[in-house]
Amino acid sequence: MTESTQTFTKRTTSPFRFDVVGSFLRPAELKEARAKFEKNEITASELKAVEDKAIIELIKQEEKAGIKSITDGEFRRSWWHLDFFWGLQGVTKLAAGQGYVFNDEVTRAETSGLTGKISGENHPFVEHFKFLRDHLSDATTAKQTIPAPAQFLAELQRPENIEQTRKFYATDDELITAIAQAYKTVTQDFYEAGLRVLQLDDCTWGMLAGFNAGAKDKVGISAAEIEASKEQYVQVNNEFLAGLPEDLIVNTHDCRGNYHSTWASAGGYDVVADPLFTRENVHAYFLEYDTDRSGGFEPLAKVRDNQLVVLGLVTSKNGTLEDKQTIIDRIHEAAKYVPLDRLCLSTQCGFASTEEGNVLTEAQQWAKIQLVKEIAQEVWGD
Repeated sequence: MTESTQTFTKRTTSPFRFDVVGSFLRPAELKEARAKFEKNEITASELKAVEDKAIIELIKQEEKAGIKSITDGEFRRSWWHLDFFWGLQGVTKLAAGQGYVFNDEVTRAETSGLTGKISGENHPFVEHFKFLRDHLSDATTAKQTIPAPAQFLAELQRPENIEQTRKFYATDDELITAIAQAYKTVTQDFYEAGLRVLQLDDCTWGMLAGFNAGAKDKVGISAAEIEASKEQYVQVNNEFLAGLPEDLIVNTHDCRGNYHSTWASAGGYDVVADPLFTRENVHAYFLEYDTDRSGGFEPLAKVRDNQLVVLGLVTSKNGTLEDKQTIIDRIHEAAKYVPLDRLCLSTQCGFASTEEGNVLTEAQQWAKIQLVKEIAQEVWGD
């Protein structure tokens, strides 16, 4: 059957043929307000007013662009992950000895540490979600992004954090159970507020993919340690996923780092395909595939038949528009391993995983989104 005569399933739930990861460039007014707040020049309520205004405007732009999984752009966050951790009970914001090391830069030096047992009651992100929900034309289009449980586990296992973590959790198994339960609590609150699409952003697999097993002198981790981490990451993510409401869609976005247009890791999915694609019980994978740092499509053959793959073929790291036919050709190349009907398209990552944002303009950001939409319509008619 040729593509022109092939009929594709109409995507009415997440992920959609044309999709986005979820973070957007912060407008100048919001950046200025946050800087003033950090200097105690404005109050928290004044900052919130600016955030509210910016989010309402963003929602209008997303709806105009035809996006069907709409987020608040992560406009109330400084980091894609740490702000969520800080909102959990028993967790505090800490200065780190060093920021996260990226290819061209080192980030701000912040992390999360434990002050007690972890739990998920009264997480501030739930109120953030309610604001998003209440300002959508269709509340069912809401998508909430949070860092994956594995990401929190990795943060608490950092060398500078592990001693404090061990004061409250003597073993990793105890810690994994606590993380999974805290995430369940937050997610149940999201669900009761109306959320039906949750996305777990996860750099843990991308970082493991970048490690050259056996080259411990170069990367500081052995093949055995990589295997142990893989088991722990799939364990904590799946413990969280077990028993969630059946009509809650949980997807994951797997990335190699996204900070001010630079990256933290390079390496194909080969080393993590098992257990990431074979055992992690998510509905769909949003996968970074914009450069050769992501390797080939061959590992996708391990994705199970009941799961979908969203190909992140359009980069969010710069404003240069990709050649449309090149992206279409790559989609068909990926379809050798996952049927075309189970594929979708998105940008490779968000546009601002941290408040700094990537190095491109808002106009270029929306042009990228339009390109994804046009390609999806051409390939799937959707």
